[in-house]
Amino acid sequence: MLPLFTPDGDEDEAALAPVPQKLPSYIADHRKRLRDRFMADGGAAMPDYELLELLLFRAIPRQDVKPLARALIDTFGDVNRVITAPIVRLQGVKGVGEAVVCELKLFEAMSQRMMRARVMNKPVLSSWDALLDYCHTTMAHRETEQFRVLFLDRKNTLIADEAQAKGTVDHVPVYPREVVKRALELNASALILVHNHPSGDPTPSQADITMTHQVQDACQVLGITLHDHLIVGKSRELSFRSAGYL
Repeated sequence: MLPLFTPDGDEDEAALAPVPQKLPSYIADHRKRLRDRFMADGGAAMPDYELLELLLFRAIPRQDVKPLARALIDTFGDVNRVITAPIVRLQGVKGVGEAVVCELKLFEAMSQRMMRARVMNKPVLSSWDALLDYCHTTMAHRETEQFRVLFLDRKNTLIADEAQAKGTVDHVPVYPREVVKRALELNASALILVHNHPSGDPTPSQADITMTHQVQDACQVLGITLHDHLIVGKSRELSFRSAGYL
Protein backbone atom coordinates (compact mmCIF):
# COMPACT_ATOMS: atom_id res chain seq x y z
CA MET A 1 0.00 0.00 0.00
CA LEU A 2 1.37 3.41 -0.93
CA PRO A 3 1.58 6.03 1.81
CA LEU A 4 -1.01 8.78 1.80
CA PHE A 5 1.73 11.36 2.20
CA THR A 6 5.03 10.90 0.42
CA PRO A 7 7.59 11.52 3.14
CA ASP A 8 10.04 13.61 1.12
CA GLY A 9 11.92 14.30 4.30
CA ASP A 10 11.80 10.98 6.07
CA GLU A 11 14.89 12.25 7.82
CA ASP A 12 12.81 14.70 9.86
CA GLU A 13 10.12 12.10 10.50
CA ALA A 14 12.43 9.78 12.27
CA ALA A 15 15.63 10.98 13.43
CA LEU A 16 15.17 7.86 15.55
CA ALA A 17 16.92 5.50 13.12
CA PRO A 18 18.49 5.38 9.64
CA VAL A 19 16.00 4.86 6.84
CA PRO A 20 16.48 1.44 5.21
CA GLN A 21 15.82 0.93 1.53
CA LYS A 22 13.71 -2.13 2.33
CA LEU A 23 11.59 -2.69 5.37
CA PRO A 24 13.32 -5.27 7.62
CA SER A 25 11.36 -8.49 7.92
CA TYR A 26 10.89 -8.17 11.69
CA ILE A 27 9.20 -4.78 11.19
CA ALA A 28 7.12 -6.03 8.26
CA ASP A 29 6.01 -9.05 10.33
CA HIS A 30 5.15 -6.82 13.31
CA ARG A 31 3.06 -4.53 11.11
CA LYS A 32 1.21 -7.47 9.62
CA ARG A 33 0.44 -8.85 13.09
CA LEU A 34 -0.93 -5.48 14.20
CA ARG A 35 -3.10 -5.18 11.10
CA ASP A 36 -4.42 -8.72 11.56
CA ARG A 37 -5.29 -8.03 15.21
CA PHE A 38 -7.02 -4.82 14.27
CA MET A 39 -9.06 -6.51 11.56
CA ALA A 40 -10.07 -9.27 13.97
CA ASP A 41 -11.88 -7.02 16.43
CA GLY A 42 -11.62 -3.43 15.20
CA GLY A 43 -8.86 -2.68 17.66
CA ALA A 44 -11.04 -3.11 20.74
CA ALA A 45 -8.33 -4.98 22.65
CA MET A 46 -5.40 -2.94 21.41
CA PRO A 47 -3.66 -0.38 23.65
CA ASP A 48 -3.52 3.22 22.51
CA TYR A 49 0.10 3.10 21.38
CA GLU A 50 -0.63 0.20 19.00
CA LEU A 51 -3.53 2.07 17.41
CA LEU A 52 -1.16 4.99 16.94
CA GLU A 53 1.36 2.65 15.34
CA LEU A 54 -1.25 1.70 12.74
CA LEU A 55 -1.78 5.38 11.93
CA LEU A 56 1.93 6.07 11.76
CA PHE A 57 2.62 3.20 9.34
CA ARG A 58 1.49 5.36 6.43
CA ALA A 59 3.37 8.47 7.51
CA ILE A 60 6.64 6.61 8.17
CA PRO A 61 6.51 3.58 5.87
CA ARG A 62 10.07 2.28 6.27
CA GLN A 63 10.85 2.45 9.99
CA ASP A 64 9.85 1.00 13.34
CA VAL A 65 7.25 3.46 14.68
CA LYS A 66 6.64 1.82 18.06
CA PRO A 67 9.11 4.12 19.90
CA LEU A 68 7.43 7.19 18.41
CA ALA A 69 3.94 5.92 19.25
CA ARG A 70 5.00 5.32 22.85
CA ALA A 71 6.67 8.73 23.02
CA LEU A 72 3.45 10.41 21.86
CA ILE A 73 1.37 8.57 24.47
CA ASP A 74 3.92 9.38 27.18
CA THR A 75 3.85 13.05 26.19
CA PHE A 76 0.09 13.58 25.85
CA GLY A 77 -1.47 10.82 27.96
CA ASP A 78 -3.81 8.98 25.61
CA VAL A 79 -4.71 8.65 21.96
CA ASN A 80 -7.43 11.33 22.12
CA ARG A 81 -4.98 13.91 23.39
CA VAL A 82 -2.41 12.91 20.78
CA ILE A 83 -4.85 13.32 17.91
CA THR A 84 -6.16 16.67 19.17
CA ALA A 85 -2.83 18.10 20.36
CA PRO A 86 -1.80 21.48 18.87
CA ILE A 87 0.52 21.11 15.90
CA VAL A 88 3.32 23.04 17.57
CA ARG A 89 3.28 20.63 20.54
CA LEU A 90 3.26 17.59 18.26
CA GLN A 91 6.27 18.98 16.44
CA GLY A 92 8.08 19.21 19.76
CA VAL A 93 8.15 15.40 20.01
CA LYS A 94 11.34 13.92 18.55
CA GLY A 95 10.56 12.03 15.36
CA VAL A 96 7.42 13.98 14.46
CA GLY A 97 7.59 15.76 11.13
CA GLU A 98 5.14 17.05 8.56
CA ALA A 99 3.87 13.67 7.38
CA VAL A 100 3.10 12.51 10.93
CA VAL A 101 1.31 15.76 11.75
CA CYS A 102 -0.72 15.50 8.54
CA GLU A 103 -1.72 11.92 9.29
CA LEU A 104 -2.82 12.72 12.84
CA LYS A 105 -4.67 15.88 11.87
CA LEU A 106 -6.34 14.11 8.94
CA PHE A 107 -7.67 11.50 11.35
CA GLU A 108 -8.88 14.25 13.70
CA ALA A 109 -10.65 16.10 10.88
CA MET A 110 -12.32 12.94 9.57
CA SER A 111 -13.48 11.93 13.06
CA GLN A 112 -15.01 15.34 13.66
CA ARG A 113 -16.64 15.40 10.25
CA MET A 114 -18.21 12.00 10.79
CA MET A 115 -19.63 13.10 14.14
CA ARG A 116 -20.81 16.38 12.64
CA ALA A 117 -22.68 14.56 9.88
CA ARG A 118 -24.81 12.86 12.57
CA VAL A 119 -26.19 16.20 13.79
CA MET A 120 -26.12 18.70 10.92
CA ASN A 121 -29.49 19.39 9.33
CA LYS A 122 -31.23 17.22 11.91
CA PRO A 123 -33.64 18.20 14.71
CA VAL A 124 -31.46 18.81 17.75
CA LEU A 125 -33.95 17.64 20.38
CA SER A 126 -34.29 14.21 18.77
CA SER A 127 -30.53 13.77 18.34
CA TRP A 128 -29.34 15.25 21.63
CA ASP A 129 -27.02 12.36 22.51
CA ALA A 130 -25.38 12.59 19.09
CA LEU A 131 -24.96 16.33 19.60
CA LEU A 132 -23.24 15.77 22.95
CA ASP A 133 -20.97 13.16 21.35
CA TYR A 134 -20.06 15.63 18.61
CA CYS A 135 -19.30 18.42 21.09
CA HIS A 136 -17.19 16.06 23.17
CA THR A 137 -15.24 14.78 20.15
CA THR A 138 -14.62 18.29 18.87
CA MET A 139 -13.75 20.07 22.10
CA ALA A 140 -13.12 17.85 25.12
CA HIS A 141 -9.39 17.43 24.62
CA ARG A 142 -8.46 20.91 23.47
CA GLU A 143 -5.75 22.57 25.55
CA THR A 144 -7.27 26.05 25.19
CA GLU A 145 -10.84 27.27 25.44
CA GLN A 146 -12.97 27.50 22.32
CA PHE A 147 -16.43 29.05 22.04
CA ARG A 148 -18.86 27.67 19.46
CA VAL A 149 -22.42 28.55 18.55
CA LEU A 150 -24.93 26.07 17.15
CA PHE A 151 -27.56 27.87 15.06
CA LEU A 152 -31.06 26.35 14.74
CA ASP A 153 -34.03 27.14 12.51
CA ARG A 154 -37.70 27.32 13.54
CA LYS A 155 -37.95 23.53 13.57
CA ASN A 156 -34.89 23.31 15.85
CA THR A 157 -32.87 21.82 13.01
CA LEU A 158 -29.15 22.51 13.25
CA ILE A 159 -28.30 24.72 10.28
CA ALA A 160 -24.81 25.91 11.23
CA ASP A 161 -22.04 25.19 13.71
CA GLU A 162 -19.38 27.87 13.96
CA ALA A 163 -16.38 28.54 16.16
CA GLN A 164 -16.74 32.14 17.29
CA ALA A 165 -13.60 32.60 19.38
CA LYS A 166 -10.51 30.92 20.79
CA GLY A 167 -8.85 31.80 24.05
CA THR A 168 -6.37 30.70 26.66
CA VAL A 169 -6.40 27.76 29.04
CA ASP A 170 -9.05 29.43 31.22
CA HIS A 171 -10.66 32.24 29.26
CA VAL A 172 -12.24 32.90 25.89
CA PRO A 173 -13.58 36.31 24.82
CA VAL A 174 -17.24 36.30 23.79
CA TYR A 175 -19.15 39.26 22.35
CA PRO A 176 -22.94 38.83 22.64
CA ARG A 177 -23.61 41.35 19.87
CA GLU A 178 -21.51 39.34 17.43
CA VAL A 179 -23.31 36.13 18.37
CA VAL A 180 -26.73 37.68 17.76
CA LYS A 181 -25.56 39.45 14.60
CA ARG A 182 -24.44 36.13 13.13
CA ALA A 183 -27.75 34.52 14.10
CA LEU A 184 -29.60 37.20 12.13
CA GLU A 185 -27.32 36.69 9.12
CA LEU A 186 -28.16 32.97 9.14
CA ASN A 187 -31.86 33.61 9.80
CA ALA A 188 -31.55 31.40 12.88
CA SER A 189 -34.41 31.22 15.37
CA ALA A 190 -32.53 29.62 18.25
CA LEU A 191 -29.02 29.06 19.58
CA ILE A 192 -27.03 26.64 21.67
CA LEU A 193 -23.77 27.95 23.09
CA VAL A 194 -20.89 25.52 23.59
CA HIS A 195 -17.45 25.95 25.07
CA ASN A 196 -14.87 23.73 26.72
CA HIS A 197 -12.97 23.82 29.98
CA PRO A 198 -9.42 22.50 29.42
CA SER A 199 -9.15 21.91 33.16
CA GLY A 200 -11.61 19.05 32.68
CA ASP A 201 -14.17 20.40 35.18
CA PRO A 202 -17.30 21.67 33.39
CA THR A 203 -18.54 23.65 36.39
CA PRO A 204 -19.38 27.17 35.10
CA SER A 205 -17.46 30.16 36.38
CA GLN A 206 -19.20 33.39 37.31
CA ALA A 207 -17.88 34.84 34.05
CA ASP A 208 -19.53 31.95 32.14
CA ILE A 209 -22.85 32.62 33.86
CA THR A 210 -22.68 36.38 33.30
CA MET A 211 -21.79 36.00 29.62
CA THR A 212 -24.63 33.52 29.09
CA HIS A 213 -27.18 35.90 30.57
CA GLN A 214 -25.82 38.72 28.40
CA VAL A 215 -26.30 36.57 25.29
CA GLN A 216 -29.77 35.58 26.49
CA ASP A 217 -30.75 39.24 26.98
CA ALA A 218 -29.50 40.13 23.49
CA CYS A 219 -31.41 37.19 22.00
CA GLN A 220 -34.67 38.09 23.74
CA VAL A 221 -34.65 41.59 22.25
CA LEU A 222 -34.67 40.07 18.75
CA GLY A 223 -36.96 37.12 19.42
CA ILE A 224 -34.21 34.51 19.28
CA THR A 225 -34.33 31.60 21.73
CA LEU A 226 -31.27 30.54 23.69
CA HIS A 227 -31.91 26.84 24.27
CA ASP A 228 -28.84 26.00 26.27
CA HIS A 229 -25.19 26.58 27.04
CA LEU A 230 -23.06 23.43 27.16
CA ILE A 231 -19.71 23.34 28.91
CA VAL A 232 -17.58 20.42 27.75
CA GLY A 233 -15.18 18.85 30.24
CA LYS A 234 -12.80 15.95 29.81
CA SER A 235 -15.29 13.22 30.66
CA ARG A 236 -18.69 14.93 30.94
CA GLU A 237 -20.67 17.94 29.83
CA LEU A 238 -22.74 20.40 31.84
CA SER A 239 -26.02 21.82 30.54
CA PHE A 240 -26.98 25.26 31.83
CA ARG A 241 -30.62 24.38 31.25
CA SER A 242 -30.47 21.12 33.20
CA ALA A 243 -28.37 22.66 35.97
CA GLY A 244 -30.83 25.52 36.46
CA TYR A 245 -28.66 28.39 35.21
CA LEU A 246 -31.12 29.13 32.38
